[in-house]
Amino acid sequence: MMDWTDRHCRYFLRLCSPGARLYTEMMTTGALLHGDAERHLAFDPREHPVAAQLGGSEPKELALCARMVERRGYDEVNLNVGCPSERVRRGAFGACLMAESRLVAECVRAMRSAVSIPVTVKHRTGIDRIESYEFVRDFVGTVAQSGCDTFIVHARNAWLKGLSPKENREVPPLRHEFVHRLKHDFPRLEIVINGGIVSCDDIEAHLARVDGVMLGRVAYHDPWLLAAADARIFQRAPFVRSRAEIVHAMIDYAERETREGVALRNITRHMLGLYHGERNARLWRRMLSDPAGLSVEGPRLLSRALDAVESPVAAAA
Repeated sequence: MMDWTDRHCRYFLRLCSPGARLYTEMMTTGALLHGDAERHLAFDPREHPVAAQLGGSEPKELALCARMVERRGYDEVNLNVGCPSERVRRGAFGACLMAESRLVAECVRAMRSAVSIPVTVKHRTGIDRIESYEFVRDFVGTVAQSGCDTFIVHARNAWLKGLSPKENREVPPLRHEFVHRLKHDFPRLEIVINGGIVSCDDIEAHLARVDGVMLGRVAYHDPWLLAAADARIFQRAPFVRSRAEIVHAMIDYAERETREGVALRNITRHMLGLYHGERNARLWRRMLSDPAGLSVEGPRLLSRALDAVESPVAAAA
């Protein structure tokens, strides 16, 4: 979710779901230690509970960054051992670290010694053509010895060569049963499943077998799924907000942020899926992507788009 779940996206998703735990895009240790850490770590207090996801492989650097995360007020720090992208692999972190479980355990141990907030790990079921359950079982077992209690498992292998990040989300077969077996074999650990989960029915089915469900791109493209899951899973009925109420809240947010110099496009690009599956979804996306409207109208564009998609005339068109 790099370049996707920035602070504007998370603020919007929190409006859709008061109950879900939100995760940042992955931030590398280099970006935090040698770049604009304030920009990377900024978040609105209304995002809580929110976790910061780190990418790195040097225990000391990860410990320093975990401390920065805690001081900034995050509720959790997560080590990403699942991203298969080329630039991540060149930096010797991400999914390739699954081949070095002892190093991952050392990284987690260093992070845990530096902070009091939970340190969690996100990983895959395996790498390349390793198809055995024993590989991921042994990885989790080794890392758990460092004191990590929560593992978020993307239920596909990461192929480190030959596939793009997009293909890595689609080509390797899903192994949901591997994640279920992890919970059976490590009952004291918190096991969260990710990958190929697209409906509330899916969520409920997996929650009967594991402790949690993480949604990625499906929640980005169809954020109202989070509202439906919030109502059904957390038993908040009816929906916490209507789409219109969410838009009105985002208008206020956009007015504040644009006064601080944020480009409106950086906010509206995360809202394109709000009317996914609705009759006027295409109209909504077109209006929020219109260069002239974004540059001339400012946050008023959201009001106009809302009027257009919610009007009876538009609904009948």
